[in-house]
Amino acid sequence: MTERPQRPAVPLTGGEREILTSLLDYHRATVAWKSGGLTEEQARRVHLPSELTTIAGLLAHLTLDEWFWFAVVVGGEEDTWEERLKDDPDAEFRIPPGTSVAELLAGYEEQCARSREIVAKHGLDDEVTHKAETFNVRWVLTHMIEETARHVGHLDVLRELTDGLTGE
Repeated sequence: MTERPQRPAVPLTGGEREILTSLLDYHRATVAWKSGGLTEEQARRVHLPSELTTIAGLLAHLTLDEWFWFAVVVGGEEDTWEERLKDDPDAEFRIPPGTSVAELLAGYEEQCARSREIVAKHGLDDEVTHKAETFNVRWVLTHMIEETARHVGHLDVLRELTDGLTGE
């Protein structure tokens, strides 16, 4: 079993940016912990009626979320997944053959690093517009805390069902 890693401390006092980014980094580190140390079979093991809800699938989904909300919405990159998701709304959960869980985890961690860089260039009140909707960076950070934490809960359950690993 994977030992509980040292995760970033979340300050109980401090500035808004520090608290928001620390909360997100804490959940990101938990995603990495809950997804790490598994065999390829374990990471893809299906425990639920939805065959897409696997540890590997959630890791791929969270990587896409990081990219979309920070690189596309905040950073202004082109949305290269839009057409693929129109054709298959669950495309990011489908892991390409030959992609290892180590590659998925490395990709997630790389995207999180890119997301941090993008956020660092913006103020929390900076507004960004995507498809006629305007968001501020604070909302995007808060949304990603919620999204990541929600999927950490899924990973908690899937990991316990997979190999018995528990822990917050």
